[in-house]
Amino acid sequence: MKSSRSLAQRGFTILELLVAFAIMSIALGMLYRAAGGSVRAVGEMERYQRATVLAESILAMRDAVPESGWSDMGSVAGFDWRVATTPYGTEINSPMAVPLHEVRVVVAWSGSGRLQQLEVATLRPQKKAATLEGSRL
Repeated sequence: MKSSRSLAQRGFTILELLVAFAIMSIALGMLYRAAGGSVRAVGEMERYQRATVLAESILAMRDAVPESGWSDMGSVAGFDWRVATTPYGTEINSPMAVPLHEVRVVVAWSGSGRLQQLEVATLRPQKKAATLEGSRL
């Protein structure tokens, strides 16, 4: 026959409950960290995408660069941007060749507690000088 003491001790001890709660809290902490990291990554990608669209919009403002170059800067919706050009040398020395300028657009923003920036570079032709018809210069 079983003793009455062994029948009354059905359940978990305090030590077993503490271990179970510790394991559960570690698992939940890791789950929250993973979910928070995903949300942060989505936010950073959204800002990067907006910076890319801004850089492309700035490049679309001009299809050619003046002979003196193009230098500009500004700030839009938390993004600081600047444009600078430099003449781009080619090996073609023909008078019919259109001079090229390297255009660099840098967009900077503050994200996740640090300064981030995107740089886009392309080539654009130089604007042709305006000529007056019928005049001899």
